[in-house]
Amino acid sequence: MTNPEIFEITPGLMVGGKVPLLIAGPCVIEGEDMLLRNAEAVTRIAKRLQMPLLFKASYDKANRTSRASFRGPGLEEGLRLLQRVKTEFDTTVLTDAHSVDEIKKAGEVVDAIQIPAFLCRQTDLLAAAAQTGKTVNVKKGQFLAPDDIPHIINKLTAADCKRLMITERGSSFGYHRLVVDFTGIVQMRQYGWPIIFDATHSVQMPGGLGAQSGGNRRFAPYLAWAAAAVGVDGVFIETHFEPDKALSDGPNMIPIQELQDVLAHFLDIWNIK
Repeated sequence: MTNPEIFEITPGLMVGGKVPLLIAGPCVIEGEDMLLRNAEAVTRIAKRLQMPLLFKASYDKANRTSRASFRGPGLEEGLRLLQRVKTEFDTTVLTDAHSVDEIKKAGEVVDAIQIPAFLCRQTDLLAAAAQTGKTVNVKKGQFLAPDDIPHIINKLTAADCKRLMITERGSSFGYHRLVVDFTGIVQMRQYGWPIIFDATHSVQMPGGLGAQSGGNRRFAPYLAWAAAAVGVDGVFIETHFEPDKALSDGPNMIPIQELQDVLAHFLDIWNIK
């Protein structure tokens, strides 16, 4: 398998190297106390396992199924809280952005910009993210084939992006269902950039509960372990102390109380050469 580009997301935080990257955190910022409690637990687990961490949380879930669904605190308050996470827990953070203006503001705070799956082909967003100088993580759209990914990479590198990752998060398979093509991970890794596997969104059932998305979190660890066996450069896991009470994507999220064991088994498999 082709080895991907190895680079520093921030000084000392490597991706594509000898240890897989961990991207983890809640789906959305539900409040200050919840965010800080989540960040404390996730950073502690990452340190125990010696995994490089990008703490992830969204300030706005702009693509919710229903107009009535909780979206988050918004850009300004969300970035304030993410800055607090960075300062208090000495960690790096990632968030997703949905417009060129949002990307410019988010780039002043976060260490990596994420382009959501539904927006992964938006040329102006990709260029704006590249121009922040930050690492760009692109969620592969559920509607894309692996051989569509070079077009996204070319848009980013044409805008002088020096650090990028592609995250696999499942492909649409009929209505309200996603499947994972593990051969696609092998194929995408040959394009020369790190490939991350999103275990929790891959078990999502988009719109499966009518006014909101469903999912089946019990399968997420198995997909993560399978991705470790295939060969990925990191794993993306959304996590929450009480997923059944979460305000977004609760059915998919792994309980924080189980996260360390899931990741330890991931590492055991990943380290088999």
